[in-house]
Amino acid sequence: MSESAYLYLANPRITVLGVQHGTPPFRIVEIDGEVVGKAKSVTDVLDAAAMAGITVKDLDDPDAVRWVGGDKFTWQPGKDPIADLG
Repeated sequence: MSESAYLYLANPRITVLGVQHGTPPFRIVEIDGEVVGKAKSVTDVLDAAAMAGITVKDLDDPDAVRWVGGDKFTWQPGKDPIADLG
């Protein structure tokens, strides 16, 4: 194995967990390993980050945000936008 071949694991400060059933459905947001609240949209994730003093420039950057159980477009339980394309 060459020195340039390694596994990189991002360790972002923001983690958005999978969609939870509710009215409306929501996702739990963690910052630095602490639960900071519920998000019902991407805007709520950005608001939570801003309140923690974090500026997020790219929601798709794994160094900025870790999305668990979907991505920034996943806000309904059991909905996987990638699976819907096939």
